[in-house]
Amino acid sequence: MRRRRDRPGARTPWPHRQFGSGASRRRHSRPVIRGDCHATVCSLPAREPARSVSAPYDSARSPGEPQTSAAGLAAGLIDAETQRREQQAEAQKEVLFADELLPGVGGEHLTLRDGLAAGGSVTFLTLAALATLDELESATLGILAPDIRDSFGLSDAAIVFISAAAGAFLVLGALPMGWLADRYRRSRVIGAAGVMFSAMVLASGLAANAFLFFLARFGVGVAKASNNTANGSLLADAYPIGVRGRISAVTFSSARTAGALSPLIVAGIATWAGGANGWRWPFLVLGLPTLVVALWAFRLPEPQRGRHEMKSVLGDVIEDARPMPISVEAAFARLMRIRTMKTAILAFSALGFSLFTGSVLSNLWADDHYGMSTFERGVWGSVTGVAVLALLPFVGPWYDRVYHRDPARALVMLGYLLLPSVVLLPLQWFMPTGWAFMLVGIPGGMLSSVAFAMTAPIMQSVIPYRLRGLGAALGSLYIFFVGATGGAILSGLISNAYDPRVAVLVLGVPASAVGGLLMVRSASFIRNDLSLVVQELREELDEAERQKEDPENIPVLQVNNIDFSYGHVQVLFDVAFDVRRGETLALLGTNGAGKSTILKVVCGLGTPSRGVVRLGGRTITYVAPEQRGRYGIHLLPGGKGVFPDMTVRENLEMAAFRMRRDVGRRDQQFAYVLDLFPDLAGRQSQVAGSLSGGQQQMLALAMVLMHEPEVLLIDELSLGLAPVVVQELLVILERLKADGLTMIVVEQSLNIALAIADRAVFLEKGQVRFTGPARELAERDDLARAVFLGREGG
Repeated sequence: MRRRRDRPGARTPWPHRQFGSGASRRRHSRPVIRGDCHATVCSLPAREPARSVSAPYDSARSPGEPQTSAAGLAAGLIDAETQRREQQAEAQKEVLFADELLPGVGGEHLTLRDGLAAGGSVTFLTLAALATLDELESATLGILAPDIRDSFGLSDAAIVFISAAAGAFLVLGALPMGWLADRYRRSRVIGAAGVMFSAMVLASGLAANAFLFFLARFGVGVAKASNNTANGSLLADAYPIGVRGRISAVTFSSARTAGALSPLIVAGIATWAGGANGWRWPFLVLGLPTLVVALWAFRLPEPQRGRHEMKSVLGDVIEDARPMPISVEAAFARLMRIRTMKTAILAFSALGFSLFTGSVLSNLWADDHYGMSTFERGVWGSVTGVAVLALLPFVGPWYDRVYHRDPARALVMLGYLLLPSVVLLPLQWFMPTGWAFMLVGIPGGMLSSVAFAMTAPIMQSVIPYRLRGLGAALGSLYIFFVGATGGAILSGLISNAYDPRVAVLVLGVPASAVGGLLMVRSASFIRNDLSLVVQELREELDEAERQKEDPENIPVLQVNNIDFSYGHVQVLFDVAFDVRRGETLALLGTNGAGKSTILKVVCGLGTPSRGVVRLGGRTITYVAPEQRGRYGIHLLPGGKGVFPDMTVRENLEMAAFRMRRDVGRRDQQFAYVLDLFPDLAGRQSQVAGSLSGGQQQMLALAMVLMHEPEVLLIDELSLGLAPVVVQELLVILERLKADGLTMIVVEQSLNIALAIADRAVFLEKGQVRFTGPARELAERDDLARAVFLGREGG
């Protein structure tokens, strides 16, 4: 039976639901969680009642006796810090579900045919074709690098930099492509990027000089960003978790097939064309097929985001017809707290120093040191690609089987695939002949390519489904900017100063070791990160059912399961409360309890590491602060919030700037605000800085009201104000209440809270200790004395 709330805003743990089938019941059975935990959220240890801050720790004195002992005060501070550290250590314990409750783990093994049938083969074939054409073009530059260098009269450093520029420019395209993929129909993003890619490839072949060639590569890099962002996001939502390894392997195999054939095709076309400009023809020939596939991509269907995670965890799909816009800053703040993802992208950032420049350096070394022709280099490039193809058909099914049983083991094995290069790279670069050089380079290239191909399914599993596009963009920023660009610059400099072999030994060998070990390290985090995905999905289903059962009683604002940290210091622990429309909620607590921080989370100035914020039942956790302002959430910060060198009227006009085109509406709001604040109405020409502190606070409140807030957040209403001023503000707040405005007021005075609030939430050291009617809080002597901070309570 579903648990009911015994008072508005009180949250209950996730109920142990029983769905219809046995498989569903097993999937929603009680999780196994590390630490003192229950349901899906770790329960913090029971703590003694809150005490007055003025006398919290000296047990030898009575509650009314003042603190006089310096030793007692020092002991109190040490005790407080110890409690905070213990609380944070307890909160940071991993939340672990049983493996069969994690998305994609356990249950029946899915065949590739069934997986493709679930999402349709057209989407897969189209995206695989785009990846194939991308790889075909990428290999072109690697093979033709010496010819382009000689044609434009460039140095080794210059051609290495230009060859890696597509990776660097991919970073510039990653953010907009990821942002678009998380907000709009992905087929349109993919189609538009494909058309741009085709045009820039053609421009590469037509470039009259090195600068124009560089600009064309810029366009190619920006357009290619959709492959890592929009394409990957669409594939993850189109096909079930159980076949993602094979989907990735087949997609990568098709791309590598093109990569294997590309050296022969490119070298053959360039040789057939002949002459100093023979290198141009491969670009002109290969740019046209991409245009055809890109135009077809506009027709691809758009799957429900996160549907396969929902089916795996919840047994059902939650529809979200109106997703809210996502802020890049908020998304990145949340993503960087996913430890599996953070460690994996750091691993491939390190590997990028050799992974993305290795092909160019190898071809330069083969040309300069061994005298290998363009066609010979093309043959060995194709042999390497074929060798990768021979391994991928086994790796995809292997990954899916291992992940199905143990996700951590799958990640460890991927890390082990990267470590052999530590030995193979030095061996390769000291081979006596060109044929031996190319042959020894095959195993390391095979293993690194396979590990890189299988990283995408791991990232798709731990990233929240709403953030898949920006999650891929974040990975691209690290991998291609740090790895590809940093590797290209350093490799080019070292190669120019010494030779390509020194560049590989100095950069490639340490990078392979660091990358492999980091990948192995990331396996220790994946179960916890997957468990957090389960928590979020279950909370989302809980809320969807609540809205369905009572659609007329959806809170205007919801804060649920919020954790928040400043750096490594966690300050909010599982904070949850609701605010009904027209209600005034007081946030009370001691100094440092997290009251102002939770307001920052609500208005978007801080991104929680866990939890959700909703406005009118719609998730706004990743919505930018300015966008939340448009939706009606406005904050009146503590302290001065006016422009001191401007007049009162000018301050109000600045606040009403967004209504500048609606003069009638603006004048109406001016009249309403000036009627609320008659003292300001007579001071419109006075400079704001010359007003008293209370008058400036009134002006700041008037400026916020000019925005017509739906939810008004007030931080420290009475801070530093005289009692008579506070009384005037309370009268204004009472009128706002009567007008139906929803308010959350941070206060340290219980008397003020009782005067204006319908309900109160008491916070202590980042935890909610009480939620209920404000009058009920006054009857709790232990909490009331803490709210008074020792000033008015015994």
